[in-house]
Amino acid sequence: MKGVDLALRNVLILGVAFMLVFTSFQTQGNMQQVVIKSIQHDDPTFQGSGYISLAVIYAVFATFNWLSPSCLSLMGPKLTMIIGGITYGLFIASFLWPQTWLLYTASILVGAGAALIWTGQGNYLTLMSDQETISRNSGIFWAMLQSSFLFGNLFVFYMFRGLEIIDYDTRVIVFSVLTVVAILGIIVMIFLPQPGSEGSGRSDDTGSPAEALRKSFRLFKTTDMLLLSATFFYTGIELSFFSGVYSACISFTSRFADAKKLVGLSGIFIGIGEILGGATFGIFGSKTVKYGRDPIVVFGYLVHIVCYFLIFINLPTSSPFGPTKDPTYLPNGQPSEVIALLCSFLLGLGDSCFNTQIYSILGAVYSDNSGPAFALFKFVQSTSAAACFFYSSVMELKYHLIILVIFGTIGTGTFCLVQWRTLKRKKANPDTVAFD
Repeated sequence: MKGVDLALRNVLILGVAFMLVFTSFQTQGNMQQVVIKSIQHDDPTFQGSGYISLAVIYAVFATFNWLSPSCLSLMGPKLTMIIGGITYGLFIASFLWPQTWLLYTASILVGAGAALIWTGQGNYLTLMSDQETISRNSGIFWAMLQSSFLFGNLFVFYMFRGLEIIDYDTRVIVFSVLTVVAILGIIVMIFLPQPGSEGSGRSDDTGSPAEALRKSFRLFKTTDMLLLSATFFYTGIELSFFSGVYSACISFTSRFADAKKLVGLSGIFIGIGEILGGATFGIFGSKTVKYGRDPIVVFGYLVHIVCYFLIFINLPTSSPFGPTKDPTYLPNGQPSEVIALLCSFLLGLGDSCFNTQIYSILGAVYSDNSGPAFALFKFVQSTSAAACFFYSSVMELKYHLIILVIFGTIGTGTFCLVQWRTLKRKKANPDTVAFD
């Protein structure tokens, strides 16, 4: 019992650390394009693009995921996460001295760090869980992580209210505070115990760096992992949409009375949706998993479909590009703040459905090989996120939504297929649930 208590305690500490680090990063990502527009207003020589910066981050993230299992085998999950967390702090701090070259250099750095921190996190969470607790722990961690949307965006809402242009002094205050918060998150990681020490979860023998890389390649070629890759791909597209594109669309919709204020509120409502989903699946994880993970993913898909339709009728299709007064499909062409914030909530709720169940199925099936499994998840997810950010600067909102619907449908279908295949194998052979 003591070991179980220690393992849960460590999951909570892990959640606090990630909540702090991502209070900085997710808040920054939510407002990055808006802030960069303000920097360019003050300094026309600054040529950085928020969309391109995020695209670079996720492109490097995708590439480095192939090396992160090898780094994990050398350093272990704790040190891997700490090094990754440091790159997040440096990236946030770079906005205190906005330079085009520094923006893209820091983007490359944090892309590599993201691969480290998420591979280490997936491995650490799995080692602190077993078949009975993985769904609960995934939900608890996800709810704590996504509470970062609330704290960071409440701060941004207070700082940005009434501002059309985010002035220099406001930017310095905001990014100084976010940098300090990221540092606090890194400090919390330092206090995480090593897996397997003093009853804290299980130890993990990941093998040599070369063996970790070979495991990743072998795993990627299995049938079920290829099917799940479609689900991973969709989570990357919708991640980039709600974390970068949707907030910019709201900010640039000039028919709103105070569009900049809505950016902070939007992030808060995304966080509420994420927390509600994560907490529900965490508290009731042992019960919901009895009915399978596929009903939760299907529910998340339906939530997103409704959300995309509401976004389509509520925001101008040209809103990803810059300030626009184009009419919407609502009466009098006037967008609704209530619908905009409802969509933020639905985006977060649907995202939590997909991600908690992905964490649960990977942690349960790959309890002894979690590093490569989570690295592959993040590789595919970050690849699609990078692609979305690259085309975000040239694609109208309606085409974003069409792409989301298509890949959401495919990804939901493939997840359900893998879940059914896994249950069928488990019934035939209760001692194994490994992927084919």
